[in-house]
Amino acid sequence: MEVRAKKALGQHFLTDQSIARSIVDALTPGGVRDVLEIGPGMGVLTQYLIQREDIDLRMVELDGESVEYLLTHFQGMQGRLYEADYLRLDMHAIFKGDYRVIGNFPYNISSQIFFKILEDKDLVPEVVCMIQKEVADRIAEKPGSKTYGILSVLLQAWYDIDYVLSVGPGAFAPPPKVKSAVIRLRRNSRTELGCDEKMFKTVVKTAFNQRRKTLRNALKPLLKEGFDSSDPVFDLRAERLGVEDFVALTNLISQA
Repeated sequence: MEVRAKKALGQHFLTDQSIARSIVDALTPGGVRDVLEIGPGMGVLTQYLIQREDIDLRMVELDGESVEYLLTHFQGMQGRLYEADYLRLDMHAIFKGDYRVIGNFPYNISSQIFFKILEDKDLVPEVVCMIQKEVADRIAEKPGSKTYGILSVLLQAWYDIDYVLSVGPGAFAPPPKVKSAVIRLRRNSRTELGCDEKMFKTVVKTAFNQRRKTLRNALKPLLKEGFDSSDPVFDLRAERLGVEDFVALTNLISQA
């Protein structure tokens, strides 16, 4: 039985075994820990994950054809494999404590996956994933670059990000039209932002939604009437600010 890659689900199955092993090896070893694999497909990562004695694996897969394949080709999948949409799955019903995340994320929903991971940031100490290279570059980028954006700031606020390796289209079937990359996110030591977190997200998203404008103009919807925007930070564009700058900016706006 073979699984057809479905364009609607953004499926491109990794076939390069050495890259699959490298992705699994990038997950930090340690005592037995809960791990969630998102989108196992035909089990190219699964086959190596189940070999690791330090991993208690769960999987979530939306494609029924892939689920049938995994149940047929791998033992012990019952109760560990969830046929569901990860974006709608209640992770607290599956894991009672910390869990790590790994997977070849569907490229068409990778950003949404990261936003969901951020909701559980205090329970997800590590993420290893393959995504579109353009998105990986954006996430790992530092301030000052045109690729630096919303995900860069929100993820870097809570995670240290390592760029593991680049992957060409030939490693997949069918080959995607874009290059891919593997990144690793490790939860940093931050326990709080030092500002209102909800407002922080709003400021970051509003600033980058009109990234060509200075912050004075981009953030107008958030500034109260009569707000004094003479601070030099408002002369900058969003891409110039790091996490701590956005924290300070959020406090400046909130306290006005």
